[in-house]
Amino acid sequence: MAASLTPLTARKPAWLKVPAPGGPNYVSLKQLMQDLRLHTVCEEAHCPNIGECWEHRAATFMILGDVCTRNCAYCAVAHGTPAPLDRDEPGRLAAAVQQMGLRHVVITSVDRDDLPNGGAEMFAAAIAEIRRRTPGTSVEVLIPDFKGSEAALRLVVEAAPDILNHNLETIERLYRLARPGGRYPRALALLARAKELAPDLITKSGIMCGLGEEWDELLAAMRDVRAQGVDILTLGQYLRPSPDHLPIARYYTPDEFAELHRLGRAMGYRHVEAGPLVRSSYHAWEQVERATASR
Repeated sequence: MAASLTPLTARKPAWLKVPAPGGPNYVSLKQLMQDLRLHTVCEEAHCPNIGECWEHRAATFMILGDVCTRNCAYCAVAHGTPAPLDRDEPGRLAAAVQQMGLRHVVITSVDRDDLPNGGAEMFAAAIAEIRRRTPGTSVEVLIPDFKGSEAALRLVVEAAPDILNHNLETIERLYRLARPGGRYPRALALLARAKELAPDLITKSGIMCGLGEEWDELLAAMRDVRAQGVDILTLGQYLRPSPDHLPIARYYTPDEFAELHRLGRAMGYRHVEAGPLVRSSYHAWEQVERATASR
């Protein structure tokens, strides 16, 4: 299928428009995050689904602070020198999960290249605290690449999350432009190593569409991820956070995302979440159910 360009001179396509957040659950959850001094990627990354997800009392918690040591050209999270590690953060996060009564929680982080293990021990501590307080809650972690450290990855895997996610984000040709602190082979190697360490662990990855990749390059990246044994793939439209970030090269249509879903399933993924507004954690609570059911 050849990708057809949706003109960028036109207004944002109708399929990318979402209602402004502001329901009662949204307001109460925002207050809870402030009270417990927690960060969410929903807010920091300007996620377009924040209204929908927060109304369903679902959030992706961001640990290790809100300042990243890397400066990816597509990401809205602040970069610079992070604050010292907050050892009490896992306990506060688990308290929020308990107060919200979550069945599934997603934990991600900024990159912390200033730390010996990239903050991996904090992921492990957060998983342990959630298991202690709410043992019935499934836990998904969206981890950085830890600069390729196997020791750091092992810390997270041995904490036994239900899903381990590391996003590839884009095709190999665009990696140095979009993700200068990352490496395409390193991202794939992390996903493969996670499966080696825990063969039954559900693994997941995601790719942004619209950064300038060709259709065939996108399919090649999808095949590369699947070759690492990854179970779940997410595909969504890149949306430029500000004029200082990489421009949108094109908009993918809902029909094109439907085709990507079909092709991904044909590649052997247990579940593919593909759509203009899809993000790594979009409907994550449903993704784990579908991937588990397809085993």
